[in-house]
Amino acid sequence: MVATKPVDFRKGGDGLAALIKNELHKDPFARAVFVFRSRKADRLKLIYGDGSGLVMAFTRLEEHTFT
Repeated sequence: MVATKPVDFRKGGDGLAALIKNELHKDPFARAVFVFRSRKADRLKLIYGDGSGLVMAFTRLEEHTFT
């Protein structure tokens, strides 16, 4: 699932899980990947519930932006 609006990238795993639950009305611990982008669109955070907890991955582009 891809969030259509940029999020505050100071949020960690707990903050993004709360956003998934309260704004997207989804279970953050479900076996789904949730994708969030920064305001500048040069960074992504991915949250995945693996059944025992949350996995968060982060990536940043040095010269380009995600479209």
